[in-house]
Amino acid sequence: MRVNLAKFKPSSENRRILRKGAGIDVKLVPREKFDYTPERRQFFKTYADIKFGKDTMTFERLDALFAAPIISHLLVFTDVATGNEVGVATLYLEGKALAFYYYAFYDLNYYARNLGMFMMTSAVALSPSADETSLPRHLLFDPALYKTQFAGAEFFNGFPLVVRPEGVEIYFTRDKKDLRQHLLETEEYRKEFYSGELIRSPPKVRFSVKLG
Repeated sequence: MRVNLAKFKPSSENRRILRKGAGIDVKLVPREKFDYTPERRQFFKTYADIKFGKDTMTFERLDALFAAPIISHLLVFTDVATGNEVGVATLYLEGKALAFYYYAFYDLNYYARNLGMFMMTSAVALSPSADETSLPRHLLFDPALYKTQFAGAEFFNGFPLVVRPEGVEIYFTRDKKDLRQHLLETEEYRKEFYSGELIRSPPKVRFSVKLG
């Protein structure tokens, strides 16, 4: 799914989240200027152990993530009052066309201030501009129902178009414990979003055989 940033306007809930993060500074940093220090490495690992489970993300996987081309920039969040870095979100930017918001790591002591949601909302709220803190026109996310709260959210429904997020409930609420069909094989879903045939007939090929 993605957010079309040109269509984004902060809702009352978005503004509430941004107010809770007042005093937290955000800066967009190219990966080559980001120092992947032992302290940051341990901070990210501690967060991952708590959020995902012990060693679900190993140090080796974490190191590979920060060395991979999937990260081109990072959003770094700093508590202005203390000067402490409290969160980092990994991004992949493709010029001014799009950005992909990937992993986020943050200080869980800021839970009461909804820091994780503040980080995501801040990424969406950074409208495109010419300065170094701007993000491209579209921001991509791994799909999740709560992310459809952002105005301008669009969801690829499996067919060759991007739709408004009204249809995502089918995707997120279907029982995933015993799935026997792809979503596109589900009659209910096809009736809602697609009226054509899923299987196209092969094109007719004309040929001739020359004898002799």
